[in-house]
Amino acid sequence: MIDNQAPVVVVDDDPSVRRGLERLLRATGYRVETHASARAFLESGDYDRASCLILDVRMPGQSGLDLQRILADAGHDIPIIFITGHGDIPMAVRAVKAGAVDFLPKPFDDETLLAAVSQAITNDRRRRGADVPTASPE
Repeated sequence: MIDNQAPVVVVDDDPSVRRGLERLLRATGYRVETHASARAFLESGDYDRASCLILDVRMPGQSGLDLQRILADAGHDIPIIFITGHGDIPMAVRAVKAGAVDFLPKPFDDETLLAAVSQAITNDRRRRGADVPTASPE
């Protein structure tokens, strides 16, 4: 059963990546919102609603890692999955130590991403105290 209440939010500066992830997630039954930058996401002002963030690590302006820090500093504990075409081990370690659910190098397998999203949503439900079955896309 997919949780259609809280959206999965994709933040990536590449329009084709945003479209591809949006299609995949919607086809699996998730509500999806997309933003082209960390700033655009922050300006949306409604980030506590998100059940999961899928963040590109490297974006112009604020990086995904910057956004993770900004959210944590402001007390917003949203489960984060990082995606990157230019990551390295120290970067992945930093992200995970700061609470990321996963760190996926591009290109990644759809099933790997969907499993990470399912885990992130489970974490979000626990955080919110919801007693709802976990998401398990088929």
